Amino acid sequence: MSVSVKLILTLVIGYLLGSISTGVIVSRVFGHKDIRSEGSGNSGTTNMLRVMGKKYALLTFAGDLLKGIVAVLIGKAWLGTQAGEIVGAFGAILGHNFPLYFGFKGGKGILAACGAILLMNPDLFVVLFIGFVPIAFITRIVSLASVLGASAYPILVYIKCRLIGRPPLLDVTFALICVALILYMHRENVKRLLNGTEKKIGRPGK
Repeated sequence: MSVSVKLILTLVIGYLLGSISTGVIVSRVFGHKDIRSEGSGNSGTTNMLRVMGKKYALLTFAGDLLKGIVAVLIGKAWLGTQAGEIVGAFGAILGHNFPLYFGFKGGKGILAACGAILLMNPDLFVVLFIGFVPIAFITRIVSLASVLGASAYPILVYIKCRLIGRPPLLDVTFALICVALILYMHRENVKRLLNGTEKKIGRPGK
């Protein structure tokens, strides 16, 4: 089997894996409802926390993070290359945002991306965690930390590549594509952030 075919299959497998929408499954199993019908209409951890509480938000968090991790592991095991990891990760993020099994309406890609980053760039994951998670706790605005962290990732990737002497093209291209996708999924949040109406954790609404 050629490398190009393996890359395509890795993308498809990553997408199918990412399409397993943890929030929808958890809400249907434990709440007998679709989480996307309440709150912000999103299947991610933040909406699960608002609507169903910490326990179910934690389950959603773990499941969505795991998708990114497993997708990277599949790409790494099958192709043994950085390109394989990246393609698997991108597939998982795409599936998380636009899940095949749930009408292409999913989350916003942050946790699936974090799972992938944790494996591909654990050092940068730590930097992002230390730098941006406190923002969510202090402001109680998860979208703010998500948007800022996503925007910083390509810059951090470029700096790391320069420091270790690795050509940055592949890493930075992947980072920019992911950021563009994440920002697109957060476009309404960005509008609310700019006009000061973004909701905080612990308050009703979006």
